[in-house]
Amino acid sequence: MTEPRRAKAPARRGRRRRPQSARNFWGDANAFADAPELIRPSDEPTAMLQSLGPPQLPGGDTIAVHYFAAVYQRASAMAVALAAASELLAEDELDEVDD
Repeated sequence: MTEPRRAKAPARRGRRRRPQSARNFWGDANAFADAPELIRPSDEPTAMLQSLGPPQLPGGDTIAVHYFAAVYQRASAMAVALAAASELLAEDELDEVDD
């Protein structure tokens, strides 16, 4: 035996769409009117890593510290290079790099 078919729900008439808010897609042009502060590299990029203490890795904690330190130092060097390329590196730091 077949079950009786359900009656279709009445078709909804066209919903009214809300008007789009008047936002500027690209944001405010004056948001970055002020020049950003110059960047001064850290003397010790691994300071935060050292403040956390040794990692809790069984057996390889000494090696892990060296790998983590290498990653932090490389990230710091890349950030300084990016700041120098964007002309955002403090002038006294440029003099030391050029020597």
